Amino acid sequence: MVVASGGHSFAKEMAIRKRIANIYNKREDDFPSLREYNDYLEEVENMICDLVEGIDVPAIEARIAEYQKENAEQIMIAQARKAEELAAALSKGPARNDGDTAANQSSQAGPSTVPQGHYAPAIAGGAIGQPRPTQPVPIGSTHDMFGLEVEDEEKLRERAERAARAGGWSVEISRKRALEEAFASLWV
Repeated sequence: MVVASGGHSFAKEMAIRKRIANIYNKREDDFPSLREYNDYLEEVENMICDLVEGIDVPAIEARIAEYQKENAEQIMIAQARKAEELAAALSKGPARNDGDTAANQSSQAGPSTVPQGHYAPAIAGGAIGQPRPTQPVPIGSTHDMFGLEVEDEEKLRERAERAARAGGWSVEISRKRALEEAFASLWV
């Protein structure tokens, strides 16, 4: 079972981080000073940690809803800017090989130019430019916020074991090294 230190699953934390990053999406250049930007990042990280740990969730959800309502235009502008940057990066093709572009390309769902987990302007009903509402992900759900099945802990553990074996790691090598280090530290 793959479980992080606080007793929460990695998938749950990533779903929360993705959801919050879509809402709290300001950048350093949106702030007059680096100090204010760092305070903003710290506040967001504290909210994420509290949500992951289940601390005062209703109050945090209320703060998020209020922030979304007050900053809807800024959120939408930042999401559009990110979508434009992704489209520009995709149009450059595979010659560009930075980690962010590769991560965005691999996380896309379907033909959309918006990376998975980000808002796209709604087109139907003349609502161009209006952000889509997000749905909270129930704790313990086996689906992410898009309704897609999340891999269970067993699949994640199995994938991690296969990746370790593919990288050349094995239990025997670890045991042998531990024994060698233990005996090497003994003085005769």
